[in-house]
Amino acid sequence: MRLRIFTTSVLLVFLLASAPVGAQTLPRAVELALKRAHVSLSAVSAYVQDVDGARPLLAHDAAQPMNPASTMKLLTTYAALELLGPAYTWKTEAYAAGKMEGDTLRGDLVLKGYGDPKLTLENFWLLLRRLRALGLRDIRGDLVEDRSYFETAAYDPGKFDAEPLRAYNVGPDALLLNFKAVRFDFVPDAQAKSVTVIPEPRPAGLAFSAAVRAVDGPCGDWRAGIKAEFESNGAAAKANFDGSMPAICGEHYWNASLLAQPDYVYGVFKELWQELGGTISGGWRNGEVPADARLLATAVSASNAELVRDINKFSNNVMARQLFLTLGAELLKLPGNSERSAEVLRAWLAQKKLDFPELVLENGSGLSREERISAEHMAQLLLAAWHSAVMPELMSSLPLVAYDGTMRRRLRFESIAGQAHIKTGSLSNARTLAGYVLDQRGRRRVVVMFINHPNAAACQAAQDALLEWVYAGAERHRR
Repeated sequence: MRLRIFTTSVLLVFLLASAPVGAQTLPRAVELALKRAHVSLSAVSAYVQDVDGARPLLAHDAAQPMNPASTMKLLTTYAALELLGPAYTWKTEAYAAGKMEGDTLRGDLVLKGYGDPKLTLENFWLLLRRLRALGLRDIRGDLVEDRSYFETAAYDPGKFDAEPLRAYNVGPDALLLNFKAVRFDFVPDAQAKSVTVIPEPRPAGLAFSAAVRAVDGPCGDWRAGIKAEFESNGAAAKANFDGSMPAICGEHYWNASLLAQPDYVYGVFKELWQELGGTISGGWRNGEVPADARLLATAVSASNAELVRDINKFSNNVMARQLFLTLGAELLKLPGNSERSAEVLRAWLAQKKLDFPELVLENGSGLSREERISAEHMAQLLLAAWHSAVMPELMSSLPLVAYDGTMRRRLRFESIAGQAHIKTGSLSNARTLAGYVLDQRGRRRVVVMFINHPNAAACQAAQDALLEWVYAGAERHRR
């Protein structure tokens, strides 16, 4: 009898140990929150593992391919930190294609881009200021835009969500300037009962008018009383604002992408160049740097590690796509496109012995209906990153819970505040998170949770409950 009991006990332990991890249940608080959101457990994948552990602490349907939304940026940025290096920088070059006579260029000025993810208005102004300091004033030719570092392909900014003017829908470009956006600053004056609207920049080709009043009352949705009208044919655009906003709201801004990429670059160049006292007689055209052109000045970006921080902290889709295409262009020495970058990423994963057969890559940013990865494999990626040389750079790029980035308003008054670095993702039918939690006993855990469901937007409480469960220790019984 004792032998039979012993044998049965050993068999039971063996069966429990070998049970598929996908069968593990979620913590009770998470299940209840999902139930309140009317989201079925089959729409959820979750995975939790100690960074030095051999087995997961939790794996719920973790092998199923899911839309990771913006957590896909973790794959792109980790790969970029290893393959390009944290100190990698981008450049934007200005060439003289013609003869210099005093302060006059009798020919074209050529701008060549190399995919800088963050060529801001300020950095572009510094490049043009450098040209003026070198003595160039009058350009008797065109502005030639060399965008050949990335393949030029047709791009529909309204394809994703029928919002073509939204700044997050701007497509990648080797000569991307200021995210191709115009920022309209709304500055209310309570005494004058008026609102000053300032477009920045104000490229040539943009017609603008505004008649917005400052009114009394609570702030609420500051845009609710403003009527915005935008028109654009790519080469030229109009923006008009009318209505009112509560003065108590203070300054706010509204971003819009109104001009086609080359028209925007030319329009901003012309605006800034004239402000610096320069002139240009021609228009713009696409082209490549002539063999006999002379390099005049170069703008150098911030480091890869700094830009990765911007990408992950603030979930910048445009910068992520630029970084994604840079991987293919730099590693393969061919014009960047999505297929080449996906090839580079798959080869990198294979070299690290990470086999993700379900992986689908479209643009590397997560702003996609097509991209797929499983929660288990996202966790394996984060585990590999933890043991890599670029771990500090990747970790510091993730939003710190309750403090900054996309997590700055979550779990602010909970004990987990400041104890987790979590990348979030948000699409209409997806809410996701992935990152690292330092639990209350000082143990670091990888946590991934993907929710793909029409009610995903209602699942923040469920995600927060999982993070708090991991922080509390994760070993206690889930029921």
